Amino acid sequence: MTGQEPFTALRFQLLGPLRAWCGETELDLGQMQQRVVLAVLLLHADSAVGRDRLVDAVWGRAAPARAANLLQRHVSGLRRVLEPDRTPRAPSGLLAWTDAGYLLTLGSGRLDVRVFDQLIDTAHAARARGDLHTAAESLHTALRLWHGRVCEGMASPLLDAERDRLAERRLSVLEERIEADLLLGDDFDLVGEVRQLTVDHPLREGLHGLLMLALHRSGRQAEALAAYRQARRRLRDELGIEPGQRLQRLHAKILAGDPDLDARPDKDANVRARDVVTDRTAADADPTTMVTPAQLPHPVAGFVGRHEALGQLDSLLPRTGTGGGGSGSGAVVITAIRGTAGVGKTTLAVHWAHRVRDRFPDGQLYVNLRGFDPSGRAMRPAEAIRGFLDALDVPPKRIPIDLQGQVGLYRSLLANRRMLVVLDNAQDADQVRPLLPGSPDCFSVITSRNRLTGLLITDGAQPVALDLMSGAEAADVLGRRIGPDRLAAEPGALRDIISSCARLPLALAIVAAHAATQPQQPLAALAKELRVSGGALDLLDGGDESTDVRKVFSWSYQRLTKPAARLFRMLGLHPGPDISASAVAGLAGLPPGGVRPLLTELTNSHLLTETMTGRYAFHDLLRVYAGELALAHEAPADRQSAVHRMLDHYLHSAYNAGLHLNPHRDDPITLTPPQPPFTGEEFTGHDEALSWFLGEHAVLLAVQQQALSGRLDTHAWQLAWTLRPYLDRHGHWHDSVTLYRRALEAARREGSTHGQAVTHGCLAYAYMRLSRYEDVATHMRQALDLFEALGDPLGQAHAHRTFTWLGDQKGQYVEALDHAWKAVALFEAAGHRTGQARALNAVGWFCSQLGRHEEALAHCEWALRLLEQAGDRFDQADAWDSLGHVHQRLHQYEQAAGSYRQALAIYREIGDRYNEADTLSSLGDLHQAAGDPGSARAAWQRAAVLLEELGHRKAAEVRARLRADPEPNRQETGGT
Repeated sequence: MTGQEPFTALRFQLLGPLRAWCGETELDLGQMQQRVVLAVLLLHADSAVGRDRLVDAVWGRAAPARAANLLQRHVSGLRRVLEPDRTPRAPSGLLAWTDAGYLLTLGSGRLDVRVFDQLIDTAHAARARGDLHTAAESLHTALRLWHGRVCEGMASPLLDAERDRLAERRLSVLEERIEADLLLGDDFDLVGEVRQLTVDHPLREGLHGLLMLALHRSGRQAEALAAYRQARRRLRDELGIEPGQRLQRLHAKILAGDPDLDARPDKDANVRARDVVTDRTAADADPTTMVTPAQLPHPVAGFVGRHEALGQLDSLLPRTGTGGGGSGSGAVVITAIRGTAGVGKTTLAVHWAHRVRDRFPDGQLYVNLRGFDPSGRAMRPAEAIRGFLDALDVPPKRIPIDLQGQVGLYRSLLANRRMLVVLDNAQDADQVRPLLPGSPDCFSVITSRNRLTGLLITDGAQPVALDLMSGAEAADVLGRRIGPDRLAAEPGALRDIISSCARLPLALAIVAAHAATQPQQPLAALAKELRVSGGALDLLDGGDESTDVRKVFSWSYQRLTKPAARLFRMLGLHPGPDISASAVAGLAGLPPGGVRPLLTELTNSHLLTETMTGRYAFHDLLRVYAGELALAHEAPADRQSAVHRMLDHYLHSAYNAGLHLNPHRDDPITLTPPQPPFTGEEFTGHDEALSWFLGEHAVLLAVQQQALSGRLDTHAWQLAWTLRPYLDRHGHWHDSVTLYRRALEAARREGSTHGQAVTHGCLAYAYMRLSRYEDVATHMRQALDLFEALGDPLGQAHAHRTFTWLGDQKGQYVEALDHAWKAVALFEAAGHRTGQARALNAVGWFCSQLGRHEEALAHCEWALRLLEQAGDRFDQADAWDSLGHVHQRLHQYEQAAGSYRQALAIYREIGDRYNEADTLSSLGDLHQAAGDPGSARAAWQRAAVLLEELGHRKAAEVRARLRADPEPNRQETGGT
């Protein structure tokens, strides 16, 4: 044989445990690390993978020193397995080394993941042409390819991310298949299947919609309505939200007996099949996908001109009935609008997006990437992705830790949805690429001052160049606001004004706003003021000498009242990207009522924009200009005082909000007293505090950086401390690491030993969430040393308690028990009863881990009594869980089950999904040991689903228990 004929018999499985066959013979793929290398290469099949990239995909940060040599050894081992007849020095035709890296050549039909994708493509194409039967058959065939979680039992950075992405895709396809079965009337026992899926995935609104429809079609309308009530109750109890609009509309249609819900497709089933499940209930597979985001900013009133650019954008829209580009090719459409600063890129993109938003019924996403922000801090892709996931209502604990996993989840959520994504003010192609959806049903619009050549070449972006306005368009802008008669009366002055404004829409809007408020002033006088106002001011647009808009800004600024002009300068000291009215008051040193008329004056003059009620933002050119005015006209002491008041506002507001998120936080710090007048926020409860954090997230990160840069070090480290409950609970662990590293720098520079100690502890906590245990140990040792130097027993106690957590993760139970006892003694000496109780619970846990169960029982019961006396509900759950574990080890199964159920009730009450899953897993083990395999499977099934939704590796362990104890006469229907 020659060429690649010997390899056509090879087949590979990734959708389940990694397996390979040559013909009918299964191959032994060798040791675990070698199997991981093969899995990574299979995921990149037919594409070369560089050595460094492969090392990162296999080991990540844990790469050994000799990773390249190990990699070569594993590749050699794979060649021996996959090409047993190849002579030792002959080149490999299957797994070759090329100039670009390792290349595994497969071809079609050899890898189950590719076959799965091909079948889904076939199903979508069949459905698009109205062949619903073929679509359903393809979906059924695709799902039969799954035999467990992707690469079951294996771990690597790439595999973990792909496992999450493909698990989400499988569940979406499963919902599509159920929808197709419903449409075709092949609904035998669909109610039972979908009901079980809603148990396994109780927060996926799409499944609840399918259950309601299946029940309705079965003539069980009352049960369909009851299913809605149950779903609504679950969403409100666990997430504090109402069902999405689509589920509510489906509920209303069932109540009204809408005949469309009973429609069956005919031979030409394309449109009707799409419409039967109202609002694409099945395709929107998750509470996240049920949400219809509408993030577009308000369009500019009186938009004129730009007909050529609008025509270009319109031409790129998909034709009706096609998904993708205007050619109907199915390609992902990316449009890049580029042009100089102030030329109107954002205005054009937002105006056009509003004009076509009806073409994108699944929603519109928008983000300002701050690529040219005056602070120099462009938004990181991870921050933008996280904002989109929040807009899509993804629960924080379901969001993967790493950027790659977040991108995979984001693209999965947008798959098969018609969404418009506007990426405004992009810095470069690398910032944009992770934010691009992969679905041809989506349309992306990007604005940037740069050409984004990389996107044009490698991603097929379509450029739309935006030049200065024509003279006629500029006259239209002015005429809309000033009036055509006034312009016609002074054509010479009109030409001079347009020239002074450099035909830039931003400058024209500012001038028009002023002219409209002074209808008696001749335009010639206005033109003369513009000509002389700029003086020697430099250009703001990055070097284009035809656009000296600074003179326009200067002219507009000079017409402000003195209080408004001062406020404009003060706002130049704020890092952005936006600011609340309350924070403006703090910055300016004015009462809230005193800043509102000044903000109105600035917005009426087009020097400031109210992006939403009570929040304001600058155009980046105006921010630069305001900052320069502050430097030129405000005394250094006044600038310092303003920044100090602003930092006081955010520090004390964040402290107050954090107490609502975690009222039992017991490592307090003493805040720097605020400078008067103080305008901090007050909150009535948890939801209001959380809403404030979500709205101020980007601002708080920028403000902390400003505090560090301005050497206001106490603010820098204390602000980081206040953000810990919010950042941790919402999974912003990478942001936490960045924040605490800055805080540590500030505390060291300030010489604050206590600041350094508590920041080392916060940093260790963030690293624990990221499973970076060596970093945890390093920072906790430093924290403990500093607390000992300070003579701070409470700080030492907290440090020892964190060490117990680390010991538990690493299986070092003797060392962990020693730390727990030290924490008990320190907390008890300080009279800190809740700390003592938590540490006692840890003592009981580790005694049980070491086989000393009777001793453990006494310690955990004592801990529970102390926590009940303190009213600490959260930690009572941990104590109940420990008691369940101890009773189970003592074979006291009834007491153990009762303890686990107590813990579950509290974990569900406070929304702690990970610990709920962990306790459910233990409850399943208990039922199995007690001889109740049915109850064991139910608990394990629920635990597996929760862990998979959290992207946690322990899900594989629970799934392994389910496979080891198969339930007779029932096929498992939970997501893998």
